[in-house]
Amino acid sequence: MREYKKLWLLLIAVLVVTFGVLGWSGVEIYRQVPPIPAKVVTASGQQLMTEEQILDGQTAWQSTGGMQIGSIWGHGAYQAPDWSADWLHRELLAWLDLAAQDVAGLPYEQLDSREQAYLRDELKREYRTNTLDPETLVVTVSDRRAQAIEQVAAYYEALYGSDPELRGSRESFAMKEDTLPSAERRADLTKFFFWTAWAAATERPGSDVTYTNNWPHEPLIDNKPSTNNVIWSVISVVLLLAGIAFLVWGWAFTHREVPEPEAPKQDPLLAAGLTPSQRALGKYLLMVVGLFIFQILLGGFTAHYTVEGQTFYGIDVSQWFPYSLTRTWHLQTALFWIAGGFLAGGLFLVPLINGGKDPKHQKLGVDILFWALIILVVGSYIGNYLAIAQVMPASLNFWFGHQGYEYLELGRFWQIVKFLGLAFWLLLMLRGIMPAFKQKDGDKNLLALLTFSIVAVGLFYGTGLFYGERTHITIMEYWRWWVVHLWVEGFFEVFATVALAFIFSSMGLVSQRGATVASLASASLFMLGGVPGTLHHLYFAGTTTPVMAIGASFSALEVVPLIVLGYEAFENWRLKERAPWMQAVKWPVLCFVAVTFWNMLGAGVFGFMVNPPIALYYIQGLNTTPVHAHAALFGVYGFLALGFTLLVLRYIVPGFVFNEKLMRLGFWGLNGGLVLMIVTSLLPIGIIQAYASVTEGMWYARSEEFMQQPLLETLRWIRTFGDMVFIVGGAAIAWQVVIGVFGGGRGRSVATDTAVAPAE
Repeated sequence: MREYKKLWLLLIAVLVVTFGVLGWSGVEIYRQVPPIPAKVVTASGQQLMTEEQILDGQTAWQSTGGMQIGSIWGHGAYQAPDWSADWLHRELLAWLDLAAQDVAGLPYEQLDSREQAYLRDELKREYRTNTLDPETLVVTVSDRRAQAIEQVAAYYEALYGSDPELRGSRESFAMKEDTLPSAERRADLTKFFFWTAWAAATERPGSDVTYTNNWPHEPLIDNKPSTNNVIWSVISVVLLLAGIAFLVWGWAFTHREVPEPEAPKQDPLLAAGLTPSQRALGKYLLMVVGLFIFQILLGGFTAHYTVEGQTFYGIDVSQWFPYSLTRTWHLQTALFWIAGGFLAGGLFLVPLINGGKDPKHQKLGVDILFWALIILVVGSYIGNYLAIAQVMPASLNFWFGHQGYEYLELGRFWQIVKFLGLAFWLLLMLRGIMPAFKQKDGDKNLLALLTFSIVAVGLFYGTGLFYGERTHITIMEYWRWWVVHLWVEGFFEVFATVALAFIFSSMGLVSQRGATVASLASASLFMLGGVPGTLHHLYFAGTTTPVMAIGASFSALEVVPLIVLGYEAFENWRLKERAPWMQAVKWPVLCFVAVTFWNMLGAGVFGFMVNPPIALYYIQGLNTTPVHAHAALFGVYGFLALGFTLLVLRYIVPGFVFNEKLMRLGFWGLNGGLVLMIVTSLLPIGIIQAYASVTEGMWYARSEEFMQQPLLETLRWIRTFGDMVFIVGGAAIAWQVVIGVFGGGRGRSVATDTAVAPAE
């Protein structure tokens, strides 16, 4: 421990400081959330809605799929409008028309420019003025605004129903007919949408910006980037450049080449032999690739809805499998199979750590965990289906149906099952790890770091349980991003880095000291920016300027280690030349090389594209977001999970050798398909939308009029080519795993395996 004392102290200091910052920010968020009015009343005394009805509307929205149909405050799906921006713009136009009729007896568009300017000034004054009584929490609106609210509410009630006049809009938005059958719940839904728009237009007390930091861009009421937005955006760019400079400077002065050990003549992992629990991992690998294929087919199916809306090449399937459901399954399946690959990789390591033998009853635990995962997947899918079909009773939806929040769509009961499954996996891991600490010989620092990462992966998913069905959406977003950003992008990243270092050092390819130093340094770098960087998702989710400042600053630092991952890629690439037997794991190693590339491009470049507040102000919720999401989630964590899957496959099937043709098709198909998907469709659409958002407003960039223009429809059709290449690549990888698990080493394209034969 003494040799690594400074690195351990650095990591501990980073964790203490960064979690302290994130915790303080959470307290600030709880204190400063946009208030939900106890009542909204008119100047003449008419009651329009209550807090209870607004929260009822939130639960109604959740039951339809929530963030899987359009978005709220920029978070959610991209085909339908952002309901907050859309409601606000529709209400503003309705108010202007009502005011024009009152003043001149004409529609607003027929007034001269001076009269229009006068009404816009009145509009801004009325909408940005905060009329919330801090004592009674009653919001008062003018009678004219109440009329505007009523008009917009009528439109939304018709849209979420089956009004034939809006069928074309529902097709454009990929909504099924009668999305929310209950007229009472549709009425509540409109109250929730109104409140999100009210918070986006109303200035926070003592401030000149709205509760959402002036998001969305809406010229009619002068919603534009705040001064702090611009300042912290500039600071974030400066911090990025400074971070890269100091990292390179520090690396140049402190980096010392660690002598590489002489590579063993035979693979040490093969010499360890197979244990029953390792043999039992074959079904995990089949589950991973089975869910992987299901997920990418769902992705193609869901992407097609962005063109036809309610049909699949003319076949009306939306009443059974609407966009909101298939997108839910698409995202949830991604998390299931990626997590499955990580779990299998961890369970494979347990016997290696435990001296080449299983802890008592380890195979039974591995089997129980597998079937628990199957029950979780099937049960959560059924719950999603029943919720979105509006078959499940409203009182059960949150617990067994659909929470409505992106990446945490599964019902709370299934979320708890998933957390318990991760905790059980943690127990299975620790049963093999803890005895290793009792051995007196050997360096335990890398093992200690691996243990830390395993505990974090096993437990931090539980932060998603810290909100409820009727929790304020700002508070929910805070905890949701603890899961989506911190658990996935933070601790999974550390686990993968340390697990690979442990594997390669166990193979004798890198020194244990070098692996330990690199892992400790990497963990500190990832955590330094990654923990407080969580807040960059919350710039416009009802938070204050300090939250924006912290998110902008640390998310810039989060990019720093990703930009210099080319060196790590080279190191991983070089490993396959260290010993002849490493050719047997060439393809898993290439997957790890792909991880570093997509980490640099998808998480680094495309991530920073949407990180600065000024950028995210205009492009949050546009197709620039899935550019980052696809490149980072699949490019990094997807390839990591596939790399672990292929690595485990190679060792649990004696004598197995990868089929070169299949693997070339699979590996390059996945990479090429992802590139095509991004450069021919998602990125061009995102750039075009960004221009519209800057020039006209967020409402326009997500509107039916804009999204259904021929150019954007063509670009969405073009995505089919990238999808097909990707699907072919995925099918090749999956088939390789299937024939590996069922066929063992038979039928391979390499005739001899003498260099990698398992020890007898």
